[in-house]
Amino acid sequence: FAEKAKSVGVLATENEDVRSLRELLIIGLKGVAAFADHAAILGFEQDDIYQFIMEAMASTTKDLTVDEMVGMVMKTGETAVNTMALLDKANTSTYGHPEISEVNLGVRGNPGILISGHDLKDMEELLKQTEGTGVDVYTHGEMLPANYYPAFKKYDHFVGNYGSSWWHQNKEFESFNGPILLTTNCLVPLKKENTYLDRLFTTGVVSYVGATHIPDRPAGGSKDFSAIIAKAKQCPAPTEIETGKIVGGFAHNQVLALADKVVDAVKSGAIKRFVVMAGCDGRQKSRSYYTEVAEKLPKDTIILTAGCAKYRYNKLNLGDIGGIPRVLDAGQCNDCYSLAVIALKLKEVFGLDDINELPISYDIAWYEQKAVAVLLALLFLGVKGIRLGPTLPAFLSPNVAKVLVENFNIKPIDTVETDIAAMMKGE
Repeated sequence: FAEKAKSVGVLATENEDVRSLRELLIIGLKGVAAFADHAAILGFEQDDIYQFIMEAMASTTKDLTVDEMVGMVMKTGETAVNTMALLDKANTSTYGHPEISEVNLGVRGNPGILISGHDLKDMEELLKQTEGTGVDVYTHGEMLPANYYPAFKKYDHFVGNYGSSWWHQNKEFESFNGPILLTTNCLVPLKKENTYLDRLFTTGVVSYVGATHIPDRPAGGSKDFSAIIAKAKQCPAPTEIETGKIVGGFAHNQVLALADKVVDAVKSGAIKRFVVMAGCDGRQKSRSYYTEVAEKLPKDTIILTAGCAKYRYNKLNLGDIGGIPRVLDAGQCNDCYSLAVIALKLKEVFGLDDINELPISYDIAWYEQKAVAVLLALLFLGVKGIRLGPTLPAFLSPNVAKVLVENFNIKPIDTVETDIAAMMKGE
């Protein structure tokens, strides 16, 4: 494999700038493909999205100029916007627009199933099949926003959210006591001391040696979750690890309904600045930066978030501004589309010519392909001055990084104090 990699692997491309742009393109495409797949599962597809993915993949086999490759990367950003819009339409058409919701963090005394990942169709079918069985359902990680959708609120056995982001799985899956369903690939390998392998179920693109895989749904039918339901009935109730509630559901439809209140707060000076802190969470200690930023931002700022980055601060008691919570969670990583819609609407309401004139700063946490797709989407929309952390992507060559800095003023995060001071000055 090592020998073969020399001729077909990433490093087989000797020019580091060409290699960097191709990697930026391919990783962004992976994010676009993930969003497109979730939309397709709900029956929403667009030929132009698939056509661009094929065109972009084919471009990596050609000797293009740097300008042509940069153009292809920017078109990936445009396609990311269109794909997130399609997925937003798929989710809201099927399950309703997310609503401002209080999400329970505690547990009940019934056996439960913990569902993680991003697939709302799996969530729907699991809730239907567990209804009346005496088995409760809890979300974990990126499935938290399922608690905001009206279609799921009608199920009394949908209890709330258990735990935190993906990298806490080894501890939280253990203490849940019941079976866990992974619907997308955020699965952390089990440690030697973990005992939940016989309670681990995968479906869709996810698999794990020793775990039980639930097959895809037949044409026109549903997945069969009877095995995981039977397993749940044999297990004790979850161990409670926290209590209380968190608030979310601030997607574009809900926030725009509050637009007058938000605009008045900005005009009166009650809200001085919005800080977009969307993206990914991870186990690196350096990601505590985002918790510290949330804690130390002035009280007249609002945090806009989506994706699992929210877990760094969504349980902090940061208060509100005139009844508007200081953390507004739009949902999953693809719901960064909502944050873009909100920004564009505010631009229109304030009569601005440039989205960068808004009192909004971007302090993004990245980790994987969907975050790269979101980054490229923001660049396509003309957003400048984005802070990216905990580090800039390693696949950016010095020259490509220089292009992004010069054209979009992308910058790595600095110290908490330095970045807050700069953001409050609009820098």
